Amino acid sequence: MVDTLLFKTLKERGLLYQCTDEERLKELLESGEKITLYEGTDPTMDSLHIGHCVPYCILRRFQKAGHRVLLLMGGATASVGDPSGKSELRKMLSKEDIAKNIEKIKKTLSIFLDFDGPNPAIIVNNADWFKNLSYVDFMREIGVHFNINKMLSNEIYANRIKEGGLTFFEMGYMPMQAYDFVHLNREYGCTLQFGGGDQWGNIVAGVELQRKLNFVNGTDIELIGATNPLLLTPEGKKMGKTERGAIWLDRDKISAYDFYQGIFQTPDACVRLMFSLFTDMDMGEVDRAIKEDIVKAKHLMAFEITKFVRGEADAVLAQETAKKLFSEGSAENAPEAKIELGEPKSILDVCVESGLTSSKGEARRMIDQGGISLDGEKVTNPNLTLSKADFKEGFIMLKKGKKLFIKVSLK
Repeated sequence: MVDTLLFKTLKERGLLYQCTDEERLKELLESGEKITLYEGTDPTMDSLHIGHCVPYCILRRFQKAGHRVLLLMGGATASVGDPSGKSELRKMLSKEDIAKNIEKIKKTLSIFLDFDGPNPAIIVNNADWFKNLSYVDFMREIGVHFNINKMLSNEIYANRIKEGGLTFFEMGYMPMQAYDFVHLNREYGCTLQFGGGDQWGNIVAGVELQRKLNFVNGTDIELIGATNPLLLTPEGKKMGKTERGAIWLDRDKISAYDFYQGIFQTPDACVRLMFSLFTDMDMGEVDRAIKEDIVKAKHLMAFEITKFVRGEADAVLAQETAKKLFSEGSAENAPEAKIELGEPKSILDVCVESGLTSSKGEARRMIDQGGISLDGEKVTNPNLTLSKADFKEGFIMLKKGKKLFIKVSLK
């Protein structure tokens, strides 16, 4: 049974950002017809942080509505590396590293999707079809449909062109990803690709490739591409990391408290979208909570998302730790950072190395504004230096603003 209200839900929750044919998508989703869709991930690391998971939250809604979900692991495209938004050539991974990353990521994806039920999500790997394609055959069938001038005008390549470093190697990424869509349609009947807004150029390339193949082959296959809005900081950067690092989903990479606190630090402008993505709360209720008390709403958001990703026990523990820490300023259960300290080190360096601030400039500004405390005392001198003697009990407590504490110890 397919939920015909899915399109309405996506629109109400602000989860549909761009679409190559929104009217047709609306028609399909309201028809009661089961469709197959996919989202692609290049396994360039062995874990996912919160920013990676936006498309998975949306795929979860499609699966719950009765549609078939494919998760593409880019074993082949990860060998090239997506140039989108990059100023440097991505680090090239070995096939062994890619395979290991895929296995680890699969476990995390079970948070969002059901792989065993009556409508299981299916994981596919584009290395399985690219390994059987010769370079000449691929260029004759697929490469001939890509215009270099049009590709270079796409913002996917903008930063690499600006830096003067775009390689022929990277130019192959868009045709490869476009072919993924065509292949999945042939093998699985997939007609919809969903992805982040920064992938719009690559997604559209797949839709346009099929149109050109229709003309050549006399077919009438219709593909639709859609994107979700990105979680962006007020500075326009992708969310998923805080000044203390990435908000990882894997338990062995981040404590329950740090996960909770990382979510709590979500910029105010992103709070509604976070509720929309990771919870099933009514958006009218969410809007009222945000309007009444944004801080209280962010605590609710942090609790609900921690519960969704890590379970209720971790959510309760993290919430209690946060309340105790913020009310008492205690070192107990505070997030801990370790730094190396040979010669005396400036307070600015310590702030950056511990993750309290993202830069020396931020640390200096916070000190000038009275926003940095050391062991309960406000730091007034940005030129202050710390030696091992200052770590009287083996650690110091740094505080940023009213709510962020870090216990800094020596390696």
